[in-house]
Amino acid sequence: MRKDTKPAVSRHNRIRLSTGRKVFLVLDYLFLTLSALMCLLPLINVLAVSLSSSNAAAAGYVKLLPVEFTLSSYRYALTKPQFLTAFGISARRVALGYVITMAAIILTAYPLSKEKQSFHARGMYAWVFIVTMMFSGGLIPTYMTIRYLGLLDSIWALVLPGAVPIFNVVLMMNFFRTIPHEIEEAAFIDGAGHVKTLLQIYLPLSLPSLATVSLFVIVNHWNSWFDGIIYMNHTYNYPLQSYLRTIIINPDLQSMTSSEQLVMKEISERTFKAAQIFLGALPILCVYPFLQRYFMSGLTMGSVKG
Repeated sequence: MRKDTKPAVSRHNRIRLSTGRKVFLVLDYLFLTLSALMCLLPLINVLAVSLSSSNAAAAGYVKLLPVEFTLSSYRYALTKPQFLTAFGISARRVALGYVITMAAIILTAYPLSKEKQSFHARGMYAWVFIVTMMFSGGLIPTYMTIRYLGLLDSIWALVLPGAVPIFNVVLMMNFFRTIPHEIEEAAFIDGAGHVKTLLQIYLPLSLPSLATVSLFVIVNHWNSWFDGIIYMNHTYNYPLQSYLRTIIINPDLQSMTSSEQLVMKEISERTFKAAQIFLGALPILCVYPFLQRYFMSGLTMGSVKG
């Protein structure tokens, strides 16, 4: 035993300490560091601009740290009733959309993960979903459907059209298929049905995939802006991203009150836009760290088995 283990340990040390491996690790860490900085520095710059004075931002002095620190842009944004209303609509949309979409994904992926012997129509239903993922009905037919269903100017127009995202269904289905079939058979022998097996066995074992899909669903609902502009006839029904897009591209300065105009003298359009952008990204920045630990494992394990 000793004669077999010593050469193996020495070979491992030579590989670990070889020059080629050291160079690879240095280049790997350098590439990952640069990639992280490319994602992080723009957000830091936006935050710094939002916390700087209008003169410093207009002069281009702001880089990664605030210049002439001020919270005027945030005070102005957080005191606008339209902003708070839009924020509430987006929060309600995320809550409703998350519950409905996750329920639809799980209830769709579970039967599709079964073998053909257990679910004979699995192939037909799978092709139906795949075709809808590759071919869309188009914007006008979708709008007409929402209109004829009477969903315009309601929160359901933002939630129901995308309630079954097929890509997320495929991820969850493939993850369910990685769970050993023997566990399900043992549950059936003990008297459990499909509902109990799904709730007490499949879902607890699928936390990485559930966290990944949850992140996709939350980000999609929070960042979506185009459907709000299409399906809402009145601006006071806009979700946050639709509202921000509207006021950033077409700011309505004439409708400001005297107090708002006084505040606008202390800030600039650039700092105000930066504050709104950061406030719009803040909820996702708060949610992501709690789901990040499951993200990569859930994404890879749910995409390797067809």
